[in-house]
Amino acid sequence: MKKQSPMLRLWELGEKEHGRLICAVLSACIGVLAGMLPYFAAARIIIALISGTTDIMFYIQWCLLGLAGYILRDTLYARALSLSHNATFTILKDIRSRILAKLPQMPLGTIIDTSSGQLKQIIVDQVESMERPLAHLLPEMTSNILGPVCIFIYLFMLDWRMALLSLVSLPLGMILMSFAMAGYGKKYEGSVKTTQRMNAAIVEYIGGIEVIKAFNQGDKSYARFADSVKANASYFYNWMKSCQISVSSAKSVLPTTLITILPAGWLLYRGGSLSMDTFITVIVLSLGIVGPLLAAMDFVDSLARVGTIVENVDFILKGEEQTHGMNPVTFSDTDIHVKDVSFGYHEREEVLHNVTLDIPAGTMAAFVGPSGSGKSTIAKLIAGFWDVKKGTISLGGHDLKDIPLNQLYSQVAFVSQDNYLFDETVRENIRMGRTDASDAEVEAVAKAAGCDRFIRSLENGYDTIVGGGGAHLSGGERQRIAIARAMLKDAPVVILDEATAYIDPENEAVIQKAVANLVKGKTVIVIAHRLSTITDADQIFLIQNGRVAQSGTHDGLLDESLLYREMWEAHIGAKDGAEK
Repeated sequence: MKKQSPMLRLWELGEKEHGRLICAVLSACIGVLAGMLPYFAAARIIIALISGTTDIMFYIQWCLLGLAGYILRDTLYARALSLSHNATFTILKDIRSRILAKLPQMPLGTIIDTSSGQLKQIIVDQVESMERPLAHLLPEMTSNILGPVCIFIYLFMLDWRMALLSLVSLPLGMILMSFAMAGYGKKYEGSVKTTQRMNAAIVEYIGGIEVIKAFNQGDKSYARFADSVKANASYFYNWMKSCQISVSSAKSVLPTTLITILPAGWLLYRGGSLSMDTFITVIVLSLGIVGPLLAAMDFVDSLARVGTIVENVDFILKGEEQTHGMNPVTFSDTDIHVKDVSFGYHEREEVLHNVTLDIPAGTMAAFVGPSGSGKSTIAKLIAGFWDVKKGTISLGGHDLKDIPLNQLYSQVAFVSQDNYLFDETVRENIRMGRTDASDAEVEAVAKAAGCDRFIRSLENGYDTIVGGGGAHLSGGERQRIAIARAMLKDAPVVILDEATAYIDPENEAVIQKAVANLVKGKTVIVIAHRLSTITDADQIFLIQNGRVAQSGTHDGLLDESLLYREMWEAHIGAKDGAEK
């Protein structure tokens, strides 16, 4: 299938504003044509002076016409830019709205696995970079090409020989410019990547400053940060240096139209085949060919960037969507059935292979196994983070794909070790579990989660701002608020992915009690490396290499599974060592 032109795709994205963009282009084109009037006026005045015309009104009329051309050009140019910018900012707003509307339709797992920095760059930076192609390239480049074309046609009508001679410098200049533009698209893409690496290094350096200081790694970490900045600067420096000679040469050669027109025109005039009036007109008008073309060439880099910009924006706009039923379903229970599920994401091969398991309603199931075995992936599939293409997953007798996404998400409370808190108050972060909850309900659930006391000890209690990502709180405090939020949601299915990972020993009993309150009467899935926390599970599924290797109770697996027994002994040994 033929790949769509980036400019055509950009034009599609601005479909609602085609009218204003077309008016902007027309205004700019008429303005450029009006800008040619001073050249005609200058030619007529020079011819009149040479022929000895002394009529002052003749000169006044042509001067006024030239002035009118300048005024009309500037007025229409301003009008064109006003129209194009109003249309462009409306388009950018619409694109961002479409992106934000599209994100909830995409697999949640894909969103989570895409860095916030990359999403920010697309939604803010890449969309913003569309402003130049839409607001400037369309009206200005189009009009600046049209003007020289109209002049050439007029010159061709006056004398085809002189018209062709006026273009001699253009092919040579364009050839020189083509050397600079060779591979521009790939070089620009490379610049985006090296800038992303620099930004990542900056974020890493700033985010890890505490660890850097604690382990006295300032010199080494700063060197890595500095190297990424230097690499970014070096990339752009070398790129610009490689283009310098060809661009300078092209811009020196392009304006030299007179180098052929003057000698050739003089010979034709002396030979009697070219009139003085035509010769002078050609000389003056030829000076108006290159200026607009050079202005148009300034947009070539924007044109080359459009491909990368559109591709990044379409990463979201044309991203895969989750297709679920639209009509709410009725749940008779919360039985979970996973049958013959194979799954892979991104460009990776399958990470799960023919996984089959059943979790009856109201029971507790645990997923254990080596790191990278697929435990979290199975849990996230059950939670609806992705849709499966091979096999089926059902909840309460309904295939997940038949359950509307909003209804599916309302059935599951997912608590991980990296729960995000918004830069809001503690109260509002807990209320995210159920936005219509009263203040009394929020505080009651905080008490049940064992975090009421520490919340009230904060500077402003429940109205304390927690900072971006909960930066003003400790890891354990963030986790307890996340558990409170999940309790407030009161979903019938609870998934705990290493939910107590950041809890310090002195608060572990409090958190375990909070978790017990959270999962009471629910269908529970626990992912844990600390096997001592899941010994009472109704079922334990041992996941290995993306498959269910074995399942059973804790005692049963100790007798039947060598891998489980080794994991248990390693855990008990580590726990005893820590206690000592």
